Amino acid sequence: MENNKPFLWPEGILIGLLALGGVFSLGLMMLLRPNTSEAQIRPNINVNNVSANTGTQQRIEKFKGAMLMSWQQQAQVKGFSYPVPSRFQGTIIKEAKLTQAEKVIALTFDDGPWPETTKQVLDILKSNNIKGTFFVVGQNLKNYPELGKQIVAQGHVIANHTWHHWYHYFNQQAAAFEIDRTTDLIYQVTGVKTTLFRPPGGMMHNGLVGYAKGQKYTVVMWSADSTDYKQPAVPKLINNVIKDSRPGGIVLMHDGGGNRSRTVQALPEIISNFRKQGYRFVTVPELLEMEDKDLKLLANKK
Repeated sequence: MENNKPFLWPEGILIGLLALGGVFSLGLMMLLRPNTSEAQIRPNINVNNVSANTGTQQRIEKFKGAMLMSWQQQAQVKGFSYPVPSRFQGTIIKEAKLTQAEKVIALTFDDGPWPETTKQVLDILKSNNIKGTFFVVGQNLKNYPELGKQIVAQGHVIANHTWHHWYHYFNQQAAAFEIDRTTDLIYQVTGVKTTLFRPPGGMMHNGLVGYAKGQKYTVVMWSADSTDYKQPAVPKLINNVIKDSRPGGIVLMHDGGGNRSRTVQALPEIISNFRKQGYRFVTVPELLEMEDKDLKLLANKK
């Protein structure tokens, strides 16, 4: 009889959750903080039996799929968004200025979603229990929507990197197309309303940043550039990240836009190096929340 229990639990949980109207709450917890949710679910499942039984694994995957669909539907209705303190809306940031000098760093990835590479980056981050920030190109998200969904489902932050990733000058109408169309597609695919924007190539004066600031986007630049788009040797790529990084920093890497195999090779070593220095990893919104908290504490002391 004990061998039959794993077959019943996932279906029973799902039915119970639907009956209680709690699918969205649990789904959001599981998908945005997958490690926590899985830990909560595991006590009800014999892991050894699950891994040994294909039928049970299929039921679990079906359960997860149902939760993902429910989360996406609820997110689209409610318009899930990442909290950005008002002081950073319509501003340009390169790093967080933390008075406590806490050793935190934000890993960011541009130009995806991209076949193979985005999935590889996500797997590395998941195995290290790290959440990153992904600045996606609209036309790539259109071509690979499932990767966009996976970014959000694993608890990472998804943000705007224009529709075409072009470098030329944009008038107001063209800039609106590049940014608004991408934001709209991010919402349609993932249910997330993002207010984070990064200009292609870091170009500040071609019309895109001006439009983004006018629409109260937070324009996110970087303090450490891997230059992985130049495809340096892996040791050089790693050194580029480490040498310019400091507490509150934002690291620029790429999961798309070309051959990013060297980024994939370098990423585990970059993570290990930071951890040896005592760093922990946060998303860009978390970084901004930390700076906002520090500034409020300083204001209260005056």
